Amino acid sequence: MYKFGTTEIVNQKINGNIRILLSIDDSRIDPYNPSCLSTRSGNGTGLIFGNLTLSPNSSLTVLGGSLQSNQMYQFMVYMENRKNSSIQATGYVLVTIQVTHPQLIAVGCVISSMCIPNLEFQLLNPTTQVALFTVCIGTCTNLQIIKWNIYQGSDNSTSSNSTQWTLFNNTILYENIWFFGTNTSNFTATDLLFLNNLQISLWRFEVVYTFQSAISTSALNFIINQPPANGSCSINPLGGTITTLFTITCPDWYDVDGIQDYSLYAWTTDISQRTIIAFSPEDNFQVRLPAGDNETSLLNLVVYVRDLAGSVTQVNISSVNIIADLAIINDLIDKITNSSSTIANNPIVRLLSSGNQNVVGQMIISLSQELNQMSSENLDKAISNGIPAVDISVSSLGSQSLQQISIPLNESALINYNIKLNSLANVRDYLVTFITNLLITTSNSIILQSSSLVQLTQSTNQLTRNTLLLVSNRCYELSAALYAIFEKISYEDAQSASNQLFQCASNILNAVNGPLQGRTEVLDLDGSRANVISTDYDTDLESAWSNLNLFSDGNDFSTETIEKNRNIYYQKQLANQINSQVTQIISLLTSSLNIHLNIGQSSLMNTSQSFVSLETISIASLKDRLVKQVENAQFNIPSSFILNSTSNSSISLRSKIDPLASFGNFQNTNLSRSISLSIIDQNGNEVSFEAHQNNPIQLMIPRDPNVLIPSMYLQNVTSINSTINNLLFNYHYINITSSLPISVHFEIHSLNRSLAYLFIYKFDQTPQLNSSIHLVDGWTMFCPFNLTNDDIYRYFIDNQQTPTHQSLIFGIRELNSTEMNNYCLNNSSINTSLPITDEPYDFTSNYELLIYTSGCYYLDESNNWKSDGLIVGSLTNLYETECLSTHLTTFAGGFIVLPAPINWSYVFANADFMKNKTVYLTMIFTSVIYIILMIYARFKDKKDFEKLGVTPLADNNKSDHYYYQILVFTGQRTNAGTDSKVYFVLSGDNDQTQVRLFADPHRKIFQRGGINSFIIAVPKSLGLLNYIRIWHDNSGEGSSASWFLKYIIVRDLQTLDKSYFISQQWFAVEKDDGRIERTLPIASEAEMQEFSYVLSKKAYHSISDGHLWFSIFSRPPSNKFTRVQRCTCCFVLFFTSMLINIMYYDLSNEANASSETHSGALSIGPFYIAPQQIGIGIMVELFTLIPSLLIVQFFRRIRPRRQIAPIREALYKMKPSRKTSSTNARAIKKKKSSMTFPWWCLFIAYGLSMIIIAISIFFIIVRGIEFGDVKTQQWLTSVLTGFFSSVIFTQPIKIICLAIFFICFCRNSKDEKETSEYINEDDGFNISNDEEYLHSLEYRSIFSSQSRKSINRLNENEIAFARDQRLKEIQMWSIIREFMIYFIFAILVFVITYSNREQHSFFQVNHLRAYFLNQRQTTADYTEINTIDEYWYWLENSFVSNIRAQQWYNGDIPQYLNGFLNDKSNRLIGWATIRQLRIKSELCSDRRIISICEDSYSFSNEETELFQPGWTTNATTEEFSSSVIKAFNYSTSDELDTYSYIGEFGTYRGGGYVYEFRGRSSDMKTNLSALHQLDWIDEKTRAVFIQLTLYNPSVQLLTAVTLLAEFLPTGGIYTTAHFEPINFYTFTSILQLVCTILYIFFIIYFMIIEIQLIFELRLKYFHQFWSLIQLGIIGCSLGSIGVYFWRFQETNRISQLFEQTNGYIYINLQLAVYVNDILTFLLGYCCFFSTIKCLQLLRFNQQISLFSKTLKYCAKALISFAIMFAIVFIAFLCLFYLLFVSKLSSCSSLLNTAQMLFKMTLVKCGASKIVGADAFLGPFCFTLFIFLVVFVCFSMFLSIINDSFCHAKENQKEDQIMLSFMLKKFLRWTGLKKSTKSEIQEEKDSRMRSQYFHPIENFPDRIDQLLEAFDKIYVDQQAELSRLEKAGV
Repeated sequence: MYKFGTTEIVNQKINGNIRILLSIDDSRIDPYNPSCLSTRSGNGTGLIFGNLTLSPNSSLTVLGGSLQSNQMYQFMVYMENRKNSSIQATGYVLVTIQVTHPQLIAVGCVISSMCIPNLEFQLLNPTTQVALFTVCIGTCTNLQIIKWNIYQGSDNSTSSNSTQWTLFNNTILYENIWFFGTNTSNFTATDLLFLNNLQISLWRFEVVYTFQSAISTSALNFIINQPPANGSCSINPLGGTITTLFTITCPDWYDVDGIQDYSLYAWTTDISQRTIIAFSPEDNFQVRLPAGDNETSLLNLVVYVRDLAGSVTQVNISSVNIIADLAIINDLIDKITNSSSTIANNPIVRLLSSGNQNVVGQMIISLSQELNQMSSENLDKAISNGIPAVDISVSSLGSQSLQQISIPLNESALINYNIKLNSLANVRDYLVTFITNLLITTSNSIILQSSSLVQLTQSTNQLTRNTLLLVSNRCYELSAALYAIFEKISYEDAQSASNQLFQCASNILNAVNGPLQGRTEVLDLDGSRANVISTDYDTDLESAWSNLNLFSDGNDFSTETIEKNRNIYYQKQLANQINSQVTQIISLLTSSLNIHLNIGQSSLMNTSQSFVSLETISIASLKDRLVKQVENAQFNIPSSFILNSTSNSSISLRSKIDPLASFGNFQNTNLSRSISLSIIDQNGNEVSFEAHQNNPIQLMIPRDPNVLIPSMYLQNVTSINSTINNLLFNYHYINITSSLPISVHFEIHSLNRSLAYLFIYKFDQTPQLNSSIHLVDGWTMFCPFNLTNDDIYRYFIDNQQTPTHQSLIFGIRELNSTEMNNYCLNNSSINTSLPITDEPYDFTSNYELLIYTSGCYYLDESNNWKSDGLIVGSLTNLYETECLSTHLTTFAGGFIVLPAPINWSYVFANADFMKNKTVYLTMIFTSVIYIILMIYARFKDKKDFEKLGVTPLADNNKSDHYYYQILVFTGQRTNAGTDSKVYFVLSGDNDQTQVRLFADPHRKIFQRGGINSFIIAVPKSLGLLNYIRIWHDNSGEGSSASWFLKYIIVRDLQTLDKSYFISQQWFAVEKDDGRIERTLPIASEAEMQEFSYVLSKKAYHSISDGHLWFSIFSRPPSNKFTRVQRCTCCFVLFFTSMLINIMYYDLSNEANASSETHSGALSIGPFYIAPQQIGIGIMVELFTLIPSLLIVQFFRRIRPRRQIAPIREALYKMKPSRKTSSTNARAIKKKKSSMTFPWWCLFIAYGLSMIIIAISIFFIIVRGIEFGDVKTQQWLTSVLTGFFSSVIFTQPIKIICLAIFFICFCRNSKDEKETSEYINEDDGFNISNDEEYLHSLEYRSIFSSQSRKSINRLNENEIAFARDQRLKEIQMWSIIREFMIYFIFAILVFVITYSNREQHSFFQVNHLRAYFLNQRQTTADYTEINTIDEYWYWLENSFVSNIRAQQWYNGDIPQYLNGFLNDKSNRLIGWATIRQLRIKSELCSDRRIISICEDSYSFSNEETELFQPGWTTNATTEEFSSSVIKAFNYSTSDELDTYSYIGEFGTYRGGGYVYEFRGRSSDMKTNLSALHQLDWIDEKTRAVFIQLTLYNPSVQLLTAVTLLAEFLPTGGIYTTAHFEPINFYTFTSILQLVCTILYIFFIIYFMIIEIQLIFELRLKYFHQFWSLIQLGIIGCSLGSIGVYFWRFQETNRISQLFEQTNGYIYINLQLAVYVNDILTFLLGYCCFFSTIKCLQLLRFNQQISLFSKTLKYCAKALISFAIMFAIVFIAFLCLFYLLFVSKLSSCSSLLNTAQMLFKMTLVKCGASKIVGADAFLGPFCFTLFIFLVVFVCFSMFLSIINDSFCHAKENQKEDQIMLSFMLKKFLRWTGLKKSTKSEIQEEKDSRMRSQYFHPIENFPDRIDQLLEAFDKIYVDQQAELSRLEKAGV
């Protein structure tokens, strides 16, 4: 059945030539053909007219079987206007009834309005194309082919029944020219078919579907709609200005369809650039025309006359002379620039204000053309004055490179250019407002307005952000309007409008990116608008305008920087918005054009501003397709790809190119064009395209032709003598640091084209290539046969190699003739190996060099440039970039011409100090340390030299000729040295010495750790030594009286035998056993092998001499290896290790990296040990060890210049005339001496060391420069870490372990390395009897030994007295030390404690409490809130307004106070939050009244469900803000970063339902009002927290504010407020830092002391009061240190968050407050304990002593009293609580009751409230409590204290001895009091009593003297006899 839309229908049946008209409702039978309508229904016919519900009287239904087959029916439709009967219309359709197959083909027009029925024809406009589509109805499978046939009609009859159709012959010839889709279901015939065949008026388009078993056809017939005719057009006048009113007259035009409108177009020289000027339905209209040609002022005009069917006739009218009215234009510019109030009087402004789109469009076009002309002249003038074109403009598409003059920049020209630029920008900004509100009516309206916008935006460097925003919105509106009517207008109209809109979109896109890309100047109007304060300024913290963090450059917050970056910020914002809007515009325009395009048909828009190509193709034709654009931009689609499309028929390719790439996030694209290619399906959606990696898409991206390419840089390499410098390559350095990958391109031009070159490179370090080192990342050879026509060698490194690298160093060298023959001569077989040589080769010719970088980038969805999947191709050159991609989107290329590379053969490219601060400062600092240590070492060497030497004892007798050397070793313990006089007696089997004194008049002896050597002369050999008795006289002052002796070595200088006397004991009255005299027997071999003795000898010597670094400070003075030499060796070792380490640093990294994949690597967990690593490690150690070992041994083996040994020197002093007789010398077996060097080799050693250090420093600097500063810092960190760990831990442990090992397994007690300077086994002495000095003896008494009176030998009483005095001194100094330590410690504690308390805290809290609680206003007093309504009132009327800074008192805007409270002093960190906790509803236990009850809050009944606004679970249709919706969603404590909080009536979790006070003040008030109306706080609310963090910049104080409102289940609200000020500054001064460090050391010291006391006293330690106090100090201190680090960590977290956001994010300080409270608690108790500890220091004071003893005596009694008092107090606590719990607030809880009772105990609580609570029980209980507690218990307490005090006073002892001793010492020391005669006499008496000896006690000594005298006489006589015998007497 068929349906036809009709009003009145007449049925005409055709049978032969007989036609009878039968109306539908006529029931008659056709008399000529009764079977015409064989079936009648209803009214007697098979036709049903109309539909009562859907379309009454407007459709015809033909029932099946009603029409006969093989008959032809014609249906005529007659329509008449109901209101005007003269308006009539008739339509025909001819239907042939045939027996057909199921496949029916329906044909229709794509644009239905383009196919207007005219009887059985469709009216066709010859000026537009015809697009047809077909639909197959039925079973359409097995379709083989579709073919369209074009017929032309030969008869102009109005009936097709008599038309002769002839097949059009040129179908194949004009396929894809006039016809498109001849073999598809859609067919298009372009207007060229009709315009080139105007003689044909009838056309028939037939489609033939060929199936496997049938053929179906269908066709549409068209008749040419004749355009309007018989008219003409004229213009008057023929000349004028742009404001002249011209009249267009077009009379006598006729068209059967009627005239629709007249459109006027104008152009100057190029007709393709014609622009619509006006359109009007009237044949007489007035216009204003733009200026004509610049030279002739002629303007060409054409009028398009269009009929109602859309057919157009073009009428050329006379050209007119139009000139610009410069006076009016300049007046307009001046008034706009100066913001004149009389601007409305300007004629142009009056015309623009008319609102008529024709008038506004005409004036905008005219003015824009003049402004564009001015802009072009201004630009040309600026370029001619030396301003680079790329810095101030973007060249148009297809333009040629400008001839720019290389002259110095003219600053005044730039200023003038900017003035003119900003003036014209202001005018455009003013004009745009007149066009954005015009009505959009028809397609002509869209074309006119879009043309105006294109002209207005043509000069893209003059568009302000306001202009861009308005134009962008208007273009989008016009595109949407076009999209709405694209199915109703012709293709030509859609294309014309789309072209203008494409161009408009491109203009605004280029304009918004110009300033960001640095291609155009920033406009003054934009800068001023960006930084002006808006009229609706709000101090919202999140307002971008006030967020200075967005606009600062690091720490640069200067006004200039802020204003500049704020403008850029808004420019970027607008760029993102316009990018998004332009994408939508292009999508709308694409959809508007796509419907008109058939397969093979394209739409092209190619202007100087933009290029857009839209083409519809089949999917099969996409393979290997080349899509070309302007300026050689192109896409080459590969043959294989993946296309994610559901359509199998056709797709559309949209290709686009813009003059300037978008800014995105990468400015390297600022010289690139932007190209894009999109694939669109039939539904208008973009199709995903993906190519294979090995067969990618090839893109060519052109650059701006005006880019300045510098000339090549000449490299004068012939002047370099490579042989002298041993250079194989000429090196160059370039910096390739980039945030996105780049490629590097090299162009090399040899001045001698016959030369060949080898090119090598490496990233981040110098490449090296010789026979032993192959350290390159890439190479190539440049051979002459590879040269192009321009004689340039080219090479590039793609962007896949450069990421993660900062620099690239490349080397170039010429190939010699042999290498050229081997590698470049035979073109067909090029040698692929590297030409390697070790011989330097000089360049024979200079070369020129040019280096530039490029890149390939695509724009992602966030408008940021990325490079994933893009590779720079080898065809990239200076003017375009080749990219290889696997996907399609918008692309751009990067381009930077690098500066001339610096020759690295002699200077480093970035050897600049600022670029390499790390390596330079390291070398400087290390060298300074070396110099300082050398000065120190030289000073100490001189001191050591003074300590050396052998001292003859002063009491030696010249007549004594037998010599012993005595070496005395003083220990290393504290105060081991002594100033006392030391005496000794040496005893042997034959004899013993007299009492001898160790003394040296020239040096101080027996110093700590010292070795002293003495020569003692005795008359004869003592024989085998037995013991030595040694003592001192305790004459030293204080600790200098004591002495710790290690051991003594006595050496017989005649026999060279050594005897050992081991002591290892103190000689001190206060140490050990208190003895100062000991007898040391000779040590046996077993004693010398004891571990403790050998270890004491070896350990210190091993550390002090074996550890090279430690030995600088602790070298044994006797060692020849001086400190200066050791210091030099240390730094040789240090610099050598640094050099080797830095040389192998990269190799080790590469070994680490390669070991993971190395087949031979050993894997141990995450570690890999590869052969390369082992080899590198061994080589580094060897290279470090060998030089240092050689230098050390060289220094050690250099003989000193002084050849006389110290002992020989001493003997020479004793016997200056001594002669050596070799004949009588005893044969002494000597050791074989080791190899040594002469003394002058010292200069060689120092010179060699300096050379090694200098070379190391040089190459370390070189390598550091190669590494770059960042990598050098990484290397330095690893080196220093290894160095310090080795010096401090590894080497000492190694030395000690080796010492212990040798002691245990290789023990040698005879090893005397530490005495080598004093004892030389090679020394042989020939002490003969005929020495000359023996004959010149002076006369001496036979009792010539030292007088007994000069020997001060203390007896037991003297020792006891000395011990007593010494112990008192020790105790005195201990007390003083203790006092000073605790005094300093207390000061440190006070400084640290009070420095953590901010002095402004109270005032801050006091201010905030008054500010927020608002207690002065009774209507909004937070502390008096008692109901929910009152809480809401306070919240909405007080709190909200307080958390935002309002206007100042004088009405000024609170500028830059965003985030501040209204007090203008405190700034919010982030925003405030309000959080409530709710409970779940529960069934009441007694449900007789109500069934649902709300209990108190607990963790178990807390509500955590998600709700909709209003606490419902059902979705609401009402719209609320996201903040309000979020307030009904539960958030956990982890999400909120909150913690549990203890309130007055419960403990509350950290989660809850949260509303954030964010946004503008008006928005917050609106949201609060909504929450109020939604009952956000209701009966289930149990707690509401308001939390905010404040920062007061004036006092640098953070404050955490918590306002808690607890909603009690009994009703009522209890409010509390907490203000916690915190200062997060860790150290506000150096003093605080130093105090903290000292405090930590003090705590460590105290811990060591207390641990020693615990081990000493054990459990008794804990019974002492002061021990507990000390433990309290240590415990609180350790706790505070731990909490301090916790606080420090939390501070760092908050500080980093604050620094990153500058406080523009909410930061919860709840944890920080908790930690700070704990720290304060610990520091407080530490301060308390430290203060209490001060009492111990004053224990000698009588009152303090009395106080402590009183407490001690009353302790037990007080404990008993406390128990009794506690029982009584608890009894009254229970009584008062139970009696008054509901009557008194002070008894509402046990804690409150206890507090009240304590006040009553102190008589601080009145009885009025208690009496008022109960008339009888109140007074009674109060009286009872006062009597029992106050009177009785307190009296008992005072009695206990009083009794203990009396007892302590009675038993107080006078303990003033120590105090008097200290006082006496102090007075004597200061000279304030001298000893009295009585005191002196008393001391002498004491001494005399202690020195009295009984005569019998002296007898042994007298006998000893006698025997000694006899022995001396005998010896002398024997010597005399021997002399006489020799003399022959």
